[in-house]
Amino acid sequence: MAKTVLITGGTGVIGRRLTELLLQQGFQVSLLSRSAVKKNLPGVTVYQWNVEKGHIDPQAILTAQHIIHLAGAGIAEQRWTDGRKRLIIESRTQSTQLLANALRSTRHNVESFVAASAIGYYGGDTGDRPLTETSDGGTDFMARVVRAWERSVDDVASLGIRTVRLRIGIVLSMQGGALPKLVQPARFGLGAPLGSGQQYISWIHIDDLCRMFIQALLDEEWQGIYNAVAPEPVTNSIFVRLINEQLRKPSFLPNIPAFAIRLLFGEMAIVVLGGNYVLNRRIEEESRFQYRFANISDALTNLLGT
Repeated sequence: MAKTVLITGGTGVIGRRLTELLLQQGFQVSLLSRSAVKKNLPGVTVYQWNVEKGHIDPQAILTAQHIIHLAGAGIAEQRWTDGRKRLIIESRTQSTQLLANALRSTRHNVESFVAASAIGYYGGDTGDRPLTETSDGGTDFMARVVRAWERSVDDVASLGIRTVRLRIGIVLSMQGGALPKLVQPARFGLGAPLGSGQQYISWIHIDDLCRMFIQALLDEEWQGIYNAVAPEPVTNSIFVRLINEQLRKPSFLPNIPAFAIRLLFGEMAIVVLGGNYVLNRRIEEESRFQYRFANISDALTNLLGT
C-alpha cells in the first residue's frame, strides 16, 4: 500500500509542485488547510486545521507516514510592520507546535518529519563569506525568524521522530517567488541589477528542491539541517544578465539604486539587497542526492523555455 505524505502549506508554490511529484511517484498525498473543501486537487485528501484555535483533524495524523511542513506566512508579501513580523514568526512556530502536540497525543505511524527552513538563518547580508550548515547564525530579523522556526521543530524531534530541516535558498519557479518579478521587466528590455549587483544569490530550481524533500523523507540517513541550495551561487548582476540573455534582451540599464529599493520596501529591502554565499556541503558530502539543475544557465533555460 502506498504511503501517505501529509503536507502543510501545500497550496503554495513549493507545495503544489511537490504534490505533483509525489503523486507521480505513487505516494498518497493529504493536505492540511484552513478549509476542508478544496477544488481541483484530484487524488488529494484535504483535512482541516486552524493554527490560531489550536485545532487539527486527528485523521490527518492517523493516516500519515510522513509529514512535510511548509506552512508559514510569506516573508516578502507585505512590508514588515510589527504586526507582520509577529505573524511571520508565529505562523511558523505555532503551526509546528500544533503538529508536535497532535503527534504527542495520537497513536501515529509517522516515520519522518521534514520541515522547511531558510538560509536567512545566516543573516540577510553576509557578503561573499562561504556559509555551511555549521556556520553561525545572524542577528537580524530574518535570522531570528529562522532560529525560532528551527527550534520549534525540536519538539517533534523530542518525540523520537526522525526530523530534517531544509534551509531553502531562493527558489526558482515561474509559478511564483522572485523569478517572475525579475523576468517581467526583462521581457520589455528593462532588466537591471539591484543595488550593487554584487550580492550573491544562493538559488535552487523548484524541481530539485521538491526532489530533495522527497529524498529527505525516504532516506533514513538524512537527519538534522541541510542547506537546500544549488552548488553554484551567482551574483545578482550575473543572474540578471543571464535572464536577459535567455530572453534575448539587451543588458544596458544602470543598476537600480539601493536607496530607491529601501524607500519602496523599508526594512524588507534586505531580501533583495542582501546576499549569502551558501554552500550545500551536507548534500554533496553526506547524501546520494543528484541535482538535475546544478548550473544556473541550465535552470533558467528549463524555466524560461526559450
